Amino acid sequence: MTRPRRWILASVALLALGAVKLAPRLEGLGTHPQSVTPTTPFVRGRLTFTPCELKAENTPVPPVKAECTHFDVPEDWDHPQGRHLSLNVALVPSSNRRPAPDLVTFLDGGPGGAATEDYPLLAAAFQPIARYRDVLLVDQRGTGHSNPLSCRPIPDVEPTELMRRCAASLEARADLRFYRTTDAARDLEALRLALNAPAYTLVGVSYGTRMAQIYAKRYPNSVRAMVLDSSVPNALTLGSEHAQNLEYVLDARFARCVADPVCKERFHDPAATLRRLADRLRQKPASVEVRDPVTFVSKHATLDRSELASLVRLYAYNPVSAALLPLTLDEADKGVYGPLIGQVALLKDDLSTRLAGGMELSVICAEDADLLTANAADRSTLLGTEFVDRVKAACGVWPHGDRPADFHAPLEGPVPVLLLEGELDPVTPPRYATEIASHLPNARVIVLPGQGHSVMGTGCLPALVGKFVKSADARALDVTCTARERDRAPFMSYSGSTP
Repeated sequence: MTRPRRWILASVALLALGAVKLAPRLEGLGTHPQSVTPTTPFVRGRLTFTPCELKAENTPVPPVKAECTHFDVPEDWDHPQGRHLSLNVALVPSSNRRPAPDLVTFLDGGPGGAATEDYPLLAAAFQPIARYRDVLLVDQRGTGHSNPLSCRPIPDVEPTELMRRCAASLEARADLRFYRTTDAARDLEALRLALNAPAYTLVGVSYGTRMAQIYAKRYPNSVRAMVLDSSVPNALTLGSEHAQNLEYVLDARFARCVADPVCKERFHDPAATLRRLADRLRQKPASVEVRDPVTFVSKHATLDRSELASLVRLYAYNPVSAALLPLTLDEADKGVYGPLIGQVALLKDDLSTRLAGGMELSVICAEDADLLTANAADRSTLLGTEFVDRVKAACGVWPHGDRPADFHAPLEGPVPVLLLEGELDPVTPPRYATEIASHLPNARVIVLPGQGHSVMGTGCLPALVGKFVKSADARALDVTCTARERDRAPFMSYSGSTP
């Protein structure tokens, strides 16, 4: 991978997807929903749907049968006579012949995730919901197949110049000022009216929780209830607390290893190992021959400190990958870099195919970048201030709009809200959900012990979410089943956690 592409990787990975895959798309290589055997068109409101299949590319997850259509919206809602966009829309029909009238709407993470592409990864978690309601999926403007803002990387081009060229290449088909959360909220309301839907039940993951709150603030009568998984408070400046949040989770996970006699004997002090490895890679990147984890072809690869930080951060998202950290870091510290570099390669491939990086920049540059400041306390952390510095530089050349004066004000009102959090989430910690709930009298927070980012599909949560969506009463839920969740014990070898 060239230096510019590494720069984009570190710059635009804000919250990452909540749908298992964690990755910004820099190339518009997604797949349109695939048509299936035609049947009688399905009409809802003013829109006509035709059968299709939704696929999560490069995964073993089976496709999901759906009904697909496109929905026309103005790019600039304040000047509707200008350019229009065609939004990619899918409806996953309920298994019930007479589903409830409100549509359950999945709002994807990122920013930059495409709902139609990532829903198959979450389909199992949605099963209890789909028994009673249709599920609506919309590729948010700038993502998926709704005019994706994607650019191919160019080798040996200075990072800021790369951003400038990317923006220029998109000018013919996109005004980058109008791909904000607020623009997407107007799209979603127009779609609701076109479908003659009485209200939405919103299910947002990661960045999708911001989208849900912004929509509910502007259209409170259009929302029946909300499920927010790995939440982002409106007041938060995206990216401002990444470094400190990651440090807290790494300290907690590594402390558990030190407290376990077997783990301590095998790995000693993983935190010290990580610091030592990071310092070594800062002075001299590792250069080794490894086998590509996908093609198995031997190739030359390098690992520098920035890539190590990005990898460790993404490992921390999930308790299973986090359980590999002590082992992987220990081997790298001893000069065995193959497993670590192999994982970097896999993550780079994911990070080049899942999110629309341009849309992500249009969001953060309009809504957060001017509020970002480098925190001196972050300089001693693994991530440091590099993320903030690079986002500020990128937004200096990326065309972007602005935000309403009340954008960062909290959501308030009586809407029923269920907030789901992982105890050890390195990007949206449980205190974020508590902050959101403090302004909502009908909200309830559930924290899963030992879990990380995006927890809706974990343990008994699909059943609990299904009950909440059916009743819109978070207080009535019996959540004792969530106490059974546990952190994953560190792996002693690549075979598992046993010695």
